[in-house]
Amino acid sequence: MLSHYLMFNRNCAEALDLYARAFDAKIIERQTYGDMPPNPAFPIAEADKSLVLHAKIVIDGAEIMCADVSERSMAGDNMYVCVTTPDESCVRRAWDVLANDGEVYMELAPSFFAAAHGSLQDKFGVNWMFTVTR
Repeated sequence: MLSHYLMFNRNCAEALDLYARAFDAKIIERQTYGDMPPNPAFPIAEADKSLVLHAKIVIDGAEIMCADVSERSMAGDNMYVCVTTPDESCVRRAWDVLANDGEVYMELAPSFFAAAHGSLQDKFGVNWMFTVTR
């Protein structure tokens, strides 16, 4: 599945509510950083636990995913093309091609929510997020 992933500066919940109202859309998933399993390598400040870790909203049949980010994103740099599939070989092939001469933000690796997950910017400046579902 190909979709979009929007990144927000600590106001994702507000944006979700606005989009739901504007498009009479349904928010189908919302997890906060506080919902994430504890990880000593990724400590979450108490003030950040209510921020959106991951959410999905359906607008006119199209699914858009979004989250708050810890580093301030710039307008235009806050969107990813997201590839979500159970086909790990498809993801690894695309990852290897796009990572060549690109910048890896998060290595493609197993995570608590997916068989593999990672993000990068290709050599043309396009942000990509890959998730191999279980």
